[in-house]
Amino acid sequence: MEWDKDAEQAVAKVPFFVRKRVKKRVETEAQQAGATRVTMTHVTACKQQYLHHQEDEVQGFTVESCFGQSGCPNRIDTGKNLSPHLEALLRTHKLKEFMQSRVPGPLKLHHEFRITLADCPNGCSRPQIVDIGLISASLPTLSDAPCSECGACLAACKEEAITLNAGPGPQFDWQRCLACGQCARACPTGTIAQDLSGYRILLGGKLGRHPRLGQELSGIFSAETTLTIIDTCLTHFKAQNKEGERFGELLNRTGLAFLAPYTLKTT
Repeated sequence: MEWDKDAEQAVAKVPFFVRKRVKKRVETEAQQAGATRVTMTHVTACKQQYLHHQEDEVQGFTVESCFGQSGCPNRIDTGKNLSPHLEALLRTHKLKEFMQSRVPGPLKLHHEFRITLADCPNGCSRPQIVDIGLISASLPTLSDAPCSECGACLAACKEEAITLNAGPGPQFDWQRCLACGQCARACPTGTIAQDLSGYRILLGGKLGRHPRLGQELSGIFSAETTLTIIDTCLTHFKAQNKEGERFGELLNRTGLAFLAPYTLKTT
């Protein structure tokens, strides 16, 4: 649907975590009014709806992802489209009804439980500042193919986590490696291959008055294990929540003992 420039600029100023939803809602408003073009009138009408009837817009959770599946060259293909599985899991927890039972007063958009999936360590979808952030990951490994020492892996690795003079073939510094998979893609001989693929998991990130970056669990987890961890987190969130607090605030009180044997990543 075509947009007037001023309407498009107004929506561009909406906070990023609700911008996609607001844009969709504005287009629905315009369509229901029989318009073929979105104007500031439609934007203003939706703004009033959000300001005065925000609880009607609250779904209880949001699942966002980056543009990786649209052809981003940095995307790590884990072989699993996790988003629909995340949404299905979140629905079973009935988070809107739960938050209504905890929050004194009407719900606002910041009461929604947020999960973000980034398809590479660039983290365009900001996984560090949501309740649960997921980052697709792919660890490298050495195959039996001999290394030509062409240096393509060195050029591909932005973290300088690879050396070629410390042994037979490339050597990896695992403290630096972000499991982006770029070295395996760049290797022309197949000496560096893709090993374990899955997801890095960050917990309890948030913005607001007391911002907090998500704490990363140690390891790369399969899609199935990732869903199990998230289910455990949601159960803990509901059992320990006080008056609708964010997951990060809750973790400050309870810690992560409930996630044993998973441990925090150390830097």
